[in-house]
Amino acid sequence: MSEEQETLDTTDVDRWVGIPLGGGRLKDPVGANDIRRWVQGCQNVNPLFFDEEYATESRFGRLVAPWSFAVCTDDSHGAAPAIQGHIPGQHMLFGGDEWWFFGPRIWPGDELRQDRMLFDYKVTQTKFAGPTMFSRGDTTYVNQRGEIVCKQRSTSIRYVAEEARERGEFLGIEEKSWTDEELELLEKQKFEYYQSIHDLGHEKRLFVKEGDRLPTLPIGPHSIASFTTEWRGFLMSVWGSFRREGPSSLWQAGWLPEMDRDHEGAKIDPSQADGLYNGPSRGHVQQRYAQLIGMPRGYGYGAIMGAWILDYLGNWVGEWGELVHSRMSYRSPALVGDATFLKGEVTQLARDPEDGRSIATVHVEMTNQREEVMASGDAELRLPEPD
Repeated sequence: MSEEQETLDTTDVDRWVGIPLGGGRLKDPVGANDIRRWVQGCQNVNPLFFDEEYATESRFGRLVAPWSFAVCTDDSHGAAPAIQGHIPGQHMLFGGDEWWFFGPRIWPGDELRQDRMLFDYKVTQTKFAGPTMFSRGDTTYVNQRGEIVCKQRSTSIRYVAEEARERGEFLGIEEKSWTDEELELLEKQKFEYYQSIHDLGHEKRLFVKEGDRLPTLPIGPHSIASFTTEWRGFLMSVWGSFRREGPSSLWQAGWLPEMDRDHEGAKIDPSQADGLYNGPSRGHVQQRYAQLIGMPRGYGYGAIMGAWILDYLGNWVGEWGELVHSRMSYRSPALVGDATFLKGEVTQLARDPEDGRSIATVHVEMTNQREEVMASGDAELRLPEPD
């Protein structure tokens, strides 16, 4: 990029703002094993979502999907509305998600559709890539009964890959070598968190007060294997699982040739448009392509970071509580060799003006072993009523 280029040409982006968008739609109803595979990919050990005997004893009486599962029913992490319009040589990273939940849960047998629209965007200068677009797009998830399950406002960070590669903001981060003692401690911390889920069990989360700290959730160390497992948790990673409907410029967004999908070739070899083998997500698990877009090595998915947070909140509030709203910003990626730590604190309690139930505001912070903040934000959760 030349020194005098101080912004991005957003002319083609402008024509997509406020336009109803198409995209992929699941061909088949949600299956129980779809939910099980999702929570396995997200390392969510809550048996409510994979153990039918445990789920039968719950308030639901059957398997139910976690709050995070909605994004699994979309073909682009819910980010497609925020990646509209052509910007030559671009790549994208996730910049954050805002979620509104309206009550209905997702069950095996449900059919989901998405209403999508590019909401807005702005261009600003960043150390990572110079002129960078922060664009927001909305995805509304609707079930076969016409109920709005939730709405996601995803922020995409769109930048010129060559500029990010030249700046090398993340390239100096070396992969950590974990000692046996460190790994043993990490596994102990994980088990303590997992035990906290079973300690609550099917009971109600009562007696919440301001200042309460949620148990720490460690995840990792991350690896190519764990990132691949995460990717394969998405239903869009299953060949032929979606059909495309309506207008969208997602695949004409200006991807580098090495990061684009070959849709014609995929008619013969589906891996040519798989996304992970060939396409925008190959940088997550292949170092040469990670470095092509300004990353030092394989890195995690923003949508999975968002899922970790929603699962963390949902597991804490329990099966009798509800997620209402969550707004999180993503600041840095999870790299191969990193570990991730989620912490939360109840910062406010208030009454819902509609039903009088308590609403807890929880501040969440996600860090790595270097104490760098990867994501942070606040969420509102509706607490259960005492018996």
